[in-house]
Amino acid sequence: MIATPLFTIFFKLFEKPGGSWTHIANNLLFGYFQNTILILLGVAVLTFLLGVSTAWLVSNYEFPGRRYFEWLLILPLGFPGYIMAYTYVGILDYTGPIQVFLRNSFDIHIKGSLLDIMNLPGAIFILSITLFPYVFLISRSSFVQQSKTLQEASFLLGANRFQTFFKVALPMARPAIVAGIALASMEVLNDYGTVKYFGVSTFTTGIFRAWFSMGDAGTAIYLAAILMVFVFIILYLESIQRGNRQYSSVNGIQKPLVRIHPTLGKKIFYTALCSTIFLLSFLFPFLQLLHWVSMTYAKVVNQDFYLLIFRSFGLAVVSGALVVVLSVILLYALRLSPFKWVKNITKIATLGYAIPGAVIAVGVMIPLLALDKWIYASFISSKAVGLFFSGTLFALVFAYIVRFMAVGYNPVEAGFQKIGIHVNEASRLLGTRSTKTLWKIDLPLIKTSLISGILLVFVDVLKELPLTLILRPFNYQTLATKAFDMATNEMIAESANAALIIILTGIIPIIFLNKLIKKREL
Repeated sequence: MIATPLFTIFFKLFEKPGGSWTHIANNLLFGYFQNTILILLGVAVLTFLLGVSTAWLVSNYEFPGRRYFEWLLILPLGFPGYIMAYTYVGILDYTGPIQVFLRNSFDIHIKGSLLDIMNLPGAIFILSITLFPYVFLISRSSFVQQSKTLQEASFLLGANRFQTFFKVALPMARPAIVAGIALASMEVLNDYGTVKYFGVSTFTTGIFRAWFSMGDAGTAIYLAAILMVFVFIILYLESIQRGNRQYSSVNGIQKPLVRIHPTLGKKIFYTALCSTIFLLSFLFPFLQLLHWVSMTYAKVVNQDFYLLIFRSFGLAVVSGALVVVLSVILLYALRLSPFKWVKNITKIATLGYAIPGAVIAVGVMIPLLALDKWIYASFISSKAVGLFFSGTLFALVFAYIVRFMAVGYNPVEAGFQKIGIHVNEASRLLGTRSTKTLWKIDLPLIKTSLISGILLVFVDVLKELPLTLILRPFNYQTLATKAFDMATNEMIAESANAALIIILTGIIPIIFLNKLIKKREL
């Protein structure tokens, strides 16, 4: 089921491309390549600089506000890129808070926007400040687990702190840093809202243009296949950079890191640096959204808006529950089965998170359309009957399961590993069937992991945009699509109400992430 989009795109490549392919290949394809690669490189560099620098500071130095920055710098993950994009446009606009302040306080008048960010560099900036917490989180987790013994050995060999960071700490954290950049890069490939709103043509916007504007599924498949190549290249580079190198200490004795107390000037600088990054990546856009909500909630928040929330939350809960149920089935089968091929199957089931949403949407829609056509041709004579699978909530939930199976699978797997196999074996030895053992013993013991899996999938489904835009039923809105549609129709202030709910919901798992890392520090 998870591999359906990949199989669909692979087999469809052997068919002739659509009629629009020649036009796109001759006139647009190079631009798609160029913009996609430039955004990937730009975001990789900026997320590295922002994520690693802040992770190193909060892990190794004591300065005012350090404990707060440990979790404040994760909050931008709750901001979807497309919401950050139009929020920043509003901040810099003629009616934005900066220009209003300049006009009222200093009588400074600027025509148009204070700074034009609706371009490729602007897209790189927006995506970087939204995604750098991936690098920050994983790098910080790596830094806090590094032994102080290694740094002491570096100092004894004559290296200063600067050299120790670049020659010891940074190489040791390299796998974690590259993994964080790879995650951010895959989110860049999945992004549609930011690049669409800024008018930057990438492969994701090309898939939408071929599918919706040109009505050419064949061309959309070819573009989706090229986008998948980008994903496989990123995953391949991430794997070979690790190779067989060892990044852990062979010595069993691990001294915990002791934070350094720098001079007063450096403390002020570190606090100012982390504060600036937090203000730009979260607080300023969040306050702008609150301002817009205070202006528009009276006319936006009505019965239809509550129905929109109910639909979005219901869709997210159902998808999360199904993902966790399937994860339990896969993992319990893995527990009971002695065969290695079962383990390989479960690995395939988690591939979907690496596939961009637009690719999954195309790969899911085409076989479901074919299935609907077969049902009509074989069993139904009346044309009044609606679609069974394609263009329905079934297609949308099915695609969510494909995309977010890894998100729910990993917490459930961690729960099973924590309780071990011995409790399960003891129950089986006492004559209890495997299904009853699962229901009476295993599931109650991993209920926290099950709730975590549902919660994580819930948040991701709530934020997902490209997949939802393609597969949603006609005239069916979620919070994400409503916010995006209103923003693209220049109703930015009104869209803030839906955006704020998405962000506040996205902050919930961030609290759990921070608690998890804090436990590792202790």
